[in-house]
Amino acid sequence: MLHKFFCLFFAVILVSFLLVSAGCSKREKISHLAQLSGKVFAVPTGTAADKLTLSRFPDAKFQYYNSVLDTVLAVKNGKADAAAYDEPILKNIAAKNSGVMVLPEMITTDNYGFAVQHGRHDLKTAVDQVVDELKKTGGYKEMVKRWLPETGSPAAMPSIVSSGAKGVLKLGVAATNEPFAFVDSKQEIVGLDIEIARLVAKKLDMKLEIANMDFGGMIPALTSGKVDMIASCITITEERAKKVLFSEPYYIGGIAALVRK
Repeated sequence: MLHKFFCLFFAVILVSFLLVSAGCSKREKISHLAQLSGKVFAVPTGTAADKLTLSRFPDAKFQYYNSVLDTVLAVKNGKADAAAYDEPILKNIAAKNSGVMVLPEMITTDNYGFAVQHGRHDLKTAVDQVVDELKKTGGYKEMVKRWLPETGSPAAMPSIVSSGAKGVLKLGVAATNEPFAFVDSKQEIVGLDIEIARLVAKKLDMKLEIANMDFGGMIPALTSGKVDMIASCITITEERAKKVLFSEPYYIGGIAALVRK
């Protein structure tokens, strides 16, 4: 009797495994962006990722999830063909999760920049000069490798010290956009944007003060004067440029597609 029970048990397990495998195998192996026409995309709820994806794939189908990580897990588990979201954030997650990769061709291409109040050309110039100097000296490539490694988590934030003799520079960020601005294991706000901001503060001989806020509240905080500049994977758009003054682009990203390897 016991022998029959174990035989039945393992038979059920085997059938379940085959059903799951069959469900996953229905998903076409994706290696080129063009293959995603008419496919199922996993996107985070409340973002513009679906609308931007439709601009490239008008026949796309969507599944909505609470977080970017959930969209990646949906792809990994075969529930969706691809996840669509900001390229650097998907790259960050893919580097820490085996079995998925970000396609090199973008769904849309966007420029990311720092934003300051209209009229603060001095602050815009300081940001532009810092980024330009980093790119000329090779420091920018090192910075991108530090925050966007091919595998694993971002490296530690380098020490950048400013005396603060000329006052405080207030930066507004939404610290949920790893690797641009996020809270590390020491409960400190770090990231690529933070490193650039600290270099700007050092150049101006000012002390950087970081205010963590909701993404939607950053532009109102800037225009009302609560902060001096904002950053956190902010896409430069004509509509936003009516309200704020953008720096020159410091990162070219956009909406990318993450698929199973």
